[in-house]
Amino acid sequence: MFASGQSARLWRVVSGVLRLVQRERDAQHLMSLALPGDLLGIEALCNMPHQLSAEALTDVVLAPVEPQNETERQQLMVLALLQQQQRSHDMAQLRTGPVLPRVATLLKVLGHASALVGQPQDTDALRSSLPPLRELALVVDAKSETVCRALAQLLPPRTRKSGPRPWAAAGAAAGAVASASARAAAQALGIVAQPSLDMDGALA
Repeated sequence: MFASGQSARLWRVVSGVLRLVQRERDAQHLMSLALPGDLLGIEALCNMPHQLSAEALTDVVLAPVEPQNETERQQLMVLALLQQQQRSHDMAQLRTGPVLPRVATLLKVLGHASALVGQPQDTDALRSSLPPLRELALVVDAKSETVCRALAQLLPPRTRKSGPRPWAAAGAAAGAVASASARAAAQALGIVAQPSLDMDGALA
């Protein structure tokens, strides 16, 4: 959306979620998220360039905000301060403590709170709408495989079989490697036969 150092313009997030990151050489650090209703580019209120880079975590719609006078500018600065406090609290919940509640918090942030309380869902659409597993793992500061297992516990199962889900790919690959290693070890001991060619290897 924009990069640190660029001339700042004030926006309001209409829909979607963005991540605000700080880049240092070849690394980047997640500093905060921007949610619907949030102000984005608050440096513009102080005539400063963007201090962080903004990247869309989901599909995003933004609307420009133009304060018309000094009173409006000050009101927006107060809103920005309160917003920063709330997002700091969100980041603490997303990146500290056990992974399962961290992932649950992220699902709520992404607008899927109803799925966590058992309300009827289009399960396949819900799972397909999630960002890639790697992106989810970066937000909650956990390994992809751990996040994959947490999602399996938190979300209802798919209603139909389909191709591998982006966020499940890492877990499936890890399982395949583990199965292959175990099979090879067993075959070396002469206690396992090769699987028949007509076995169904599809994931449930």
